[in-house]
Amino acid sequence: MHGLDLDRIRAGLRTRFVGRTLLYLPSAGSTMDVAKAEAEHGSAEGTVVLADEQTAGRGRFGRRFVSPPGVNLYPTVILRPSLEGLKQLGIVASLAVARAVEECTGLRPSIKWPNDVLLDGRKFCGILIETEFTGSRPRYSLVGIGVDVNLDVRAYPEIAAIATSLAAALGREVSREDLLAALLNHLEALYLHVQDGGSAVAEWKERLETLGKRVRVSAAGTMEEGVAEDVDREGNLVLRRADGTTATMVAGEVTLRA
Repeated sequence: MHGLDLDRIRAGLRTRFVGRTLLYLPSAGSTMDVAKAEAEHGSAEGTVVLADEQTAGRGRFGRRFVSPPGVNLYPTVILRPSLEGLKQLGIVASLAVARAVEECTGLRPSIKWPNDVLLDGRKFCGILIETEFTGSRPRYSLVGIGVDVNLDVRAYPEIAAIATSLAAALGREVSREDLLAALLNHLEALYLHVQDGGSAVAEWKERLETLGKRVRVSAAGTMEEGVAEDVDREGNLVLRRADGTTATMVAGEVTLRA
């Protein structure tokens, strides 16, 4: 077990600003919390907070994110998107992970709406985005990305049935440093494309494994069921209910229905 090699990460970067400042901690409660403090103190856009382990890692809906040392990646990236760019930030992050994994391993991940990244139907990456606003304008966004790289999921009964790791899928260990550099490269490229008025929805949609399936979407105390028919230009999920009407879901948790 060893910590991350920052020189190797930097050697793989092709970015202008993402990852050019790396704040590395052997252990942190949550890189999201450290990044929030950094952002509040004016840290540059593209600053990446890394930890070899998290003692209080968290995912969407406040769930615990298993974050042991020496095997995974838990970066949080500080970004300052426009309001339009913010709408596609989850798309950008999940697509950057999928691209990086494909580049480094040859595996082709799929995406479960809105932004879980999967291999063979099992989750290996979760994304958490938190944004602070001034009025209606985003001040900064924290993009937390947890990737199960070399984790033995069998050692964690609470996730063993639904999770996987790149090493498990590939049958060998994967360089965390090379994967992180590739991830940051793709993240910046996609982010700048969206910030300049472009869209990443079409490429993201090609990887969505949710479309065409009968699902239940739970969000903010409400629940909708139907066939996941499409996504709109901002990545919202369009459900076709049993009565033929549609519902557009901005966020939520998807479960498959029989």
